[in-house]
Amino acid sequence: MSDIINVPVLRFGEFNGEWEEKKYGDIYSFYTTNSLSRDKLNYDDGRVKNIHYGDIHTKFNTMFNIQNEYVPFVNSDIDLSKIKEESYCLEGDLVIADASEDYNDIGKTIEMINLNNEKVVAGLHTFLARPNKHDIILGYMSYLLQSWKVRKQVMTIAQGSKVLSLSTKRLSTVKLNLPKNPEQQKIATFLTSIDTKIEQLTKKEKLLSSYKKGVMQKIFNQGIRFKDDDGGEFGDWEEKRLREIATFLKGKGISKSDIVEDGVLECIRYGELYTVYNETIHNVQSKTNLNKDNLIFSKFNDVIIPASGETQIDIATASCILKDNVALSGDLNIIRTNINGVFLAYYLNNFKKIDIARLSQGISVVHLYSSQLKLLKLNLPPLKEQTKIANFLSSIDKKIELTTQQLHEVKAFKKSLLQQMFV
Repeated sequence: MSDIINVPVLRFGEFNGEWEEKKYGDIYSFYTTNSLSRDKLNYDDGRVKNIHYGDIHTKFNTMFNIQNEYVPFVNSDIDLSKIKEESYCLEGDLVIADASEDYNDIGKTIEMINLNNEKVVAGLHTFLARPNKHDIILGYMSYLLQSWKVRKQVMTIAQGSKVLSLSTKRLSTVKLNLPKNPEQQKIATFLTSIDTKIEQLTKKEKLLSSYKKGVMQKIFNQGIRFKDDDGGEFGDWEEKRLREIATFLKGKGISKSDIVEDGVLECIRYGELYTVYNETIHNVQSKTNLNKDNLIFSKFNDVIIPASGETQIDIATASCILKDNVALSGDLNIIRTNINGVFLAYYLNNFKKIDIARLSQGISVVHLYSSQLKLLKLNLPPLKEQTKIANFLSSIDKKIELTTQQLHEVKAFKKSLLQQMFV
């Protein structure tokens, strides 16, 4: 058996030998940070920029490139003369959030990759850590500090009940394992390429979602019209009330406790319209074993809208079920329509969302009744144009879903790498 134990599970083939174990405090020294609150910062002008711990939690990339980040200035009326020169950030420095409400974010760290010669200070609830004599490859620590073996140590030393906190004394005891520089560089370069892929997919997902939103507005405002299969024009859109093109039912039963993994009946609860489903439902997530005689079931093309919710906007959510015999819970309005249900779901969920929200009633709990939905005014194209629109918007959603799936897969791949590529 090999005596080499301080090595990662997953390693590039050209490297061997053990990694060197050091303590955080052996590699880094800590420097003074400021305590400027948000009201002492602005995004318009100033000479010095400030890294607030809240932005580390919510905004900034782990590999901090100031040219890609939106960083506030310190207000011009703040005396900066008291800030020591050593307290200005340098490339290679780490800025660590020393406070958090949950363990996942405590000690979250960004590494200064590019400061573009700008003056930057670390602010409220942060530590500023600077490498001592150790030669650390730029970008390596960004990934090492995300690895589970390091995160577990940081979470263990965090203290507090409602708000967790760290001290530089405790952080200095965290064990960090370092390979030689060429291996650090290889790891950093490889994981950076994974992050680049994540950024590309995230951008693509946002662009597709933005495109979908914009094109729907044009379609439903008739700024874009579709042609029939022969290239001819479709007829005029007609104004109708929802009651003229649908009958209305109400779901029945199915509480959260009725959902079971080994259920025989597919079912949908109203809350899943907010968290699971979009405008079209092809595959159903939940199942139940309730007596089917006590349930209401879907028909292909039904459109469902919550009958209750927490806010008016939330309740204005429509989905078309493209399956028969799905049990529908009691807090669902069922619209059984004779037009294209997919078109109707897109139309209601986007173009008529505000109008539906205004129909709802209540304060702490908002309710929406079929008697109100029946009165909703619609402007509808001919049935064949509805189908063209539904197919077009569904094709965009398929692209979004594929991109989202790819994004989740790459993120999962990165998570696996972070667990296996570090000691």
